[in-house]
Amino acid sequence: MSRLFFLLVAALSSSFVSAVPYSEYILAPETRNLHPASVHKVNGTVTNVNSLIEPSEGSTTFYGNSSVTFDYGKNIAGVVSVTVANSSSPDALIGLTYTESSLWINGQASDATADAGLDEVLWLPVGKGPGTYTVERYHERGAFRYLSLVNNGTASIVVTSVVTNFTAAPLQNLREYAGYFHSNDELLNRIWYAGAYTNQICNIDPHWGNALVHLGTISSNMTISLPQTDTWYNNATITEGGSCVVDGAKRDRQVWPGDMSVALPSIFVSTNDLVSVQNSLNSLLALQNASTGQLPYAGYPFNELGIVSFTYHLYSLIGISYYYQYSGDLGYLQSVWHHFTFGLAWSLSYIDDSGMMNVTSAADWLRVGMGGHNIEANAILYYTLTQGISLATILNDTTSASSWATTASTLKVAANKALWNPTTNLYTDNETTTLSPQDGNAWAIKANLTLSPEQNQKISQALKARWGTYGAPAPEAGSPLTISPFIGSFELEAHLLASDPASALELIRRQWGFMLNDPRMTNSTFIEGFSADGSLHYAPYTNDPRVSHAHGWSTGPTSLMSFYIAGIRLEEAGGGTWRIAPQAGDLTEVAAGFSTALGWFENKMQASGGTNGTITEMRFSTPVGTTGSVSLPGVKGTLKGVDGESAVLVDGVAEGLKGGNWTLAIS
Repeated sequence: MSRLFFLLVAALSSSFVSAVPYSEYILAPETRNLHPASVHKVNGTVTNVNSLIEPSEGSTTFYGNSSVTFDYGKNIAGVVSVTVANSSSPDALIGLTYTESSLWINGQASDATADAGLDEVLWLPVGKGPGTYTVERYHERGAFRYLSLVNNGTASIVVTSVVTNFTAAPLQNLREYAGYFHSNDELLNRIWYAGAYTNQICNIDPHWGNALVHLGTISSNMTISLPQTDTWYNNATITEGGSCVVDGAKRDRQVWPGDMSVALPSIFVSTNDLVSVQNSLNSLLALQNASTGQLPYAGYPFNELGIVSFTYHLYSLIGISYYYQYSGDLGYLQSVWHHFTFGLAWSLSYIDDSGMMNVTSAADWLRVGMGGHNIEANAILYYTLTQGISLATILNDTTSASSWATTASTLKVAANKALWNPTTNLYTDNETTTLSPQDGNAWAIKANLTLSPEQNQKISQALKARWGTYGAPAPEAGSPLTISPFIGSFELEAHLLASDPASALELIRRQWGFMLNDPRMTNSTFIEGFSADGSLHYAPYTNDPRVSHAHGWSTGPTSLMSFYIAGIRLEEAGGGTWRIAPQAGDLTEVAAGFSTALGWFENKMQASGGTNGTITEMRFSTPVGTTGSVSLPGVKGTLKGVDGESAVLVDGVAEGLKGGNWTLAIS
């Protein structure tokens, strides 16, 4: 079986240009014209409804006061067209309602895109005569699995076709992925591809962003009940270019830098659509305050509220670093360097005599308690400083690099002295509380704000001890206890950085497996957040139908399984230098690959399984002209190149390897 696995992966990857490996897992549709997959429910009298599932010669008749709910089998997005053969009244109307979750199927409204209530029905005037009636583009629906057609009058209406034009990822060849992942665990495979598809659904034509028509007039502490509904328009131009990355497909359909910090790496390893990423990032940089350097909480039109967020400001700067890391575009980095230095100066201006940043705004990912010497904000600042030092060194900005290094050193000492609690083995949120947040502790490991590998392991174990049936909680999100896949993505990386892949894989299966398989979900994309008891209530919202079931900030496992489980790490921009350091955990087979501007990176391996398995076979490829290293703790052997080169593993490590094809020979 082992040899067969390697031969299969080798055959697939060698023909990568003409055939995407493991394309059977890809959820993106083969065509942009989609027909319903099945009939979910019928109300009233409707005949021959199955004729609308696939193109056919038949027709469906809706008699007065009737409706059909169709199931597309997965989350989709787009503009619906209904073809009508005839109707018995010139006043006949067909209403359309949409929902991502089966919980919110409703003939009177759609699931919500605003802070309160439900969204209005779209009415098509089909009594005008035979023909195809298409929803206006400004009412394209960003995400829905269930579509209801409603006849609430007395007329009889004969329908011959229902088609959705899939508008997500407008410039992508939807199924031509630039990366892949596969293992012996089918659930993990499905999760990787669901994350990739979630980000495709959250990729839109920027001319059709959410116009936020209720911005500033309807808030999350209000409740609007039927028969009242909210108006909604997706016709705001939110970035330049032909495509961009937004936080959620249904809602908010805006550029949010925090969300992009998780989505960007997962986009890179799957579709590698960095053009959309750059358009989104540029839209944020264009809104930088010319006087202070402060960057917006979110893109247009949400930025018009003028909300200041210390963390989301930093996420935009991290976006610059990530984009350069994955693209290798030095010219772009040079062109936006003034945005980075100006923005970081704004954050540093809030460092007080404690050596830490004093946060004066509550705005973050809707967590509570943000303020003061917050551990999450300071850990993110420390991470931004270290990223900035690396970038400044590349650009020969020695003044910035030196200054930032001094600031970072002081910040690290101060945060550990003031906020580390050796009793709980966790950082507290700030000096005025006993709360130990998920976000700040995960970020402390990610940012290397911690002082030792042993401290990382203690945090990892303490976070794991808080897990419940459905995943890792974020106590800082308020009550009821909430699970945030956004912050959970950072916790996953924290476990991997603490050299605990077994816990990371267990959490992926538990939390993302629940999100993928639960019948109330889309079974194709990942939800924004939910309660620790498994209910689909997200504590920051009073309006449950508002929760997004396709949110890019929930896609962390896609990149993390490629970077850490398969172990393909880019040490320099574009992979000029690299490190192959797989963490197989309990997996026995893993294969993954992705592209950069320098070429193709791939690793295929076998492992012994168990709690933390040892690598037993491995073959990897990196682009010619690059250099790198391999780290395989506990493995003794030699790496052999196709041209006769060899490198002996010393304590499981080999350095100074040239790009090319290498095979591990166990000794």
